[in-house]
This record gives sequence, structure tokens and C-alpha cells, in this order.
Amino acid sequence: MQQFAVQVKNQGKTIGFVPTMGFLHKGHVSLIQQSKKDTDITVVSIFVNPTQFGPKEDFKKYPRNFKRDCLLAAKSGADIVFYPSVKSMYPKGFQTYVEVVELSKPLCGSLRPGHFRGVATVVIKLFNIVKPNVAYFGQKDAQQALVVRRMACDLSMDLKIKAMPIVREKDGLAMSSRNAYLSPTEQKQALVLKKALQKACDMIKSDEKNTKNIISSMEKIITGASSPKIDYISIVDAETLQEIKKITGHILIALAVRIGKTRLIDNVQVRI
Repeated sequence: MQQFAVQVKNQGKTIGFVPTMGFLHKGHVSLIQQSKKDTDITVVSIFVNPTQFGPKEDFKKYPRNFKRDCLLAAKSGADIVFYPSVKSMYPKGFQTYVEVVELSKPLCGSLRPGHFRGVATVVIKLFNIVKPNVAYFGQKDAQQALVVRRMACDLSMDLKIKAMPIVREKDGLAMSSRNAYLSPTEQKQALVLKKALQKACDMIKSDEKNTKNIISSMEKIITGASSPKIDYISIVDAETLQEIKKITGHILIALAVRIGKTRLIDNVQVRI
């Protein structure tokens, strides 16, 4: 992969990169298609990264279908699928990790210790291997996109990070590989995430500025369903991820909810 990337760069061509953990869906397809528009060569990586999973999380059960992923990547316009092994990414004696300190603390970071250290480490390794000019991330993982952008800036990396809009099912559910875990009943229950976010947007449009009031209304929508359990609902500054008390400027409304045994995240950005 590194040799190929050097050859491409020596030819004066640009590389677009879509890092994934596989089990591709339309959200990934949108990233691949955008890369195809922007750059000469599009690389998609498929790597379920063990260092971003906690000891009780779903690394072994995480959905995988490499053959299907390759077909979908090719159909979407990818030129290369990079599929490294765990041993090649984390060889014996590996002991170097990257941490984006402050942005990794709130939201998902507060409940998944070490998660974003694993994300930052694997992403910088992938960047060094693929050597992209532009890397594409989905806005559904808003905190991840911010962590990666901060890392790239802080370490003076010569590439651009593009966070692309959330792609949703027709019913409004944000697309995620983990949606495969949901039963038909749970998939309907999962719609409370989008409903809660829509309620927040409606309240802001109606000039509600108090974040506590907004979060309380969101909680009522979610707890009103039978199965969902809230990990967090937060309204934060969209750049620093620090909690705010009053709606102003560029904000991120983010939530993580467990539907049965499946943890789902979603968010919306608002500018006032």
C-alpha cells in the first residue's frame, strides 16, 4: 500500500481516503463517492480496530462481510481496498499511542475510556500508510471527526479532513454498521434518537435558549419508549465539545442511547 501510494504521488495524482471498519452502508458509499469527485485515486480501508474497543465491547461480534464490502466499494467507485491484518497494524512489541487529550474526554470519551486513543492511533497509522491528500469521515461520529481533525492539525499533517453529512434511512434512523444488531422492533424503537433531536431543533426554533429545558424534553421522548436507555444527552460547543448552558453560536446536540444491547449515537448541528 505504501509503495502504491508513493507511485501515485510521484505521478502527480491525488489520493482520497475513506477509513472504515467494514460492513459498509450508504453512509460509507457517500464518502467514497465524494472522494471520487475530489481526487484521482480513492482508497477504502477495512480494519476492525481492536484498540478502540473496551474489554466488554463488541470487537469479536462486530459485523463483518469482506466480500460484500469489496463489491460495494468497487461499485461506489473505490480504486483500492486496503485490508490489513491486526498483526501487521500492531506487531509484537507495539507500544506507541496517540492521544488528543481534551477532545477525547467528553461525550463518548467519558463512557469509553481509551476509545479515542485507539481511534487516533489507528488513523495516524493509516494516514502514514495510505498517504492521502484528503480523508473523509461521517458527521454521525462528530466527536471522532473533531479528534482526527485536531490531531492532523496539531501534528502538522499534510492532508485535509472532510466531515460529510449524516446519511439516514427513510425513517430517519442514522445509518450505522451496528444497526445490523437491531431486531425489527428495536429498529422502530431506535427512531426515538431522531425524534429527540428534532424536538431539540424545534424548541430552538421556538426561541428556547436554556439547554437544561431542551435536554429534559429530549429525555422524556426517549424514556417514554419501552427499551431505550440513555448513555448521555449533551449540548456542547461544536468545536470544543464543552457543555453550554445557553444556546448560542455553533452548537452540537449529541446523544448515545442503548436499544436493547445495541449502543447507537446520533447528533445534529445548529448555528444561532
